[in-house]
Amino acid sequence: MHELTEDSESILRVEWDIPGKPYPAKVVTLASGEKLVIREASREEVPLLLDAIRPVIPVEKDFYDLVGSRLYAELLGWYRYRVKNHFALVGILNGELVGIVNNRARNLKEHISLHTMAFRRGGRIGAHLFAAKHEHSIEVLGADKIFVTVEGPIGLRRWIYEWALEPWPLEHEANGGARNWVLTKEHYSEVKPRLVFGERPVPEDLLKSTLKPKVIVPDVVKQK
Repeated sequence: MHELTEDSESILRVEWDIPGKPYPAKVVTLASGEKLVIREASREEVPLLLDAIRPVIPVEKDFYDLVGSRLYAELLGWYRYRVKNHFALVGILNGELVGIVNNRARNLKEHISLHTMAFRRGGRIGAHLFAAKHEHSIEVLGADKIFVTVEGPIGLRRWIYEWALEPWPLEHEANGGARNWVLTKEHYSEVKPRLVFGERPVPEDLLKSTLKPKVIVPDVVKQK
């Protein structure tokens, strides 16, 4: 058995190796009139995010077990410095953590869409978060292409059909080489008026209320 040396962390650790910029928080007014704040998650928040995901991992409905397990591993890998060029956004509503999304930059111009999970159903929370992570990849970080995959029929309807994405011949890294689609910068600009919403800046008191969000029992767990 090989023992880890003192400098093993310097060999194994990965972090951003291309320019990164913070995501400017925004607020989306839902059809209910409620204010959904979408902001970037910090690495220090990952244990809280893992607590939020853990209850859905045993839930087979709508592939929450598969998506939850993969998102959990990606966030843990980011927390342990084993995922490169990774970012996560969170959705917070009335002080509650209601969704998480993440992406990874393969390089300066190509990004990988990883996962989208909403803990509260209704209000298109997942859709707003999905749009926000691609907004960050393209408008803030300068990506030209985002490669997208899905695990179940809800993702197929919401992400592939609603966004009218085109198939891409290469395999997707997020789920073992499954089917892949592409969102280009040009197509994003076309669909942005009907799919990407939100206002900036977020009022200071509202943004402050999101700093220590409450973990909730996900709706899919309640329904189980």
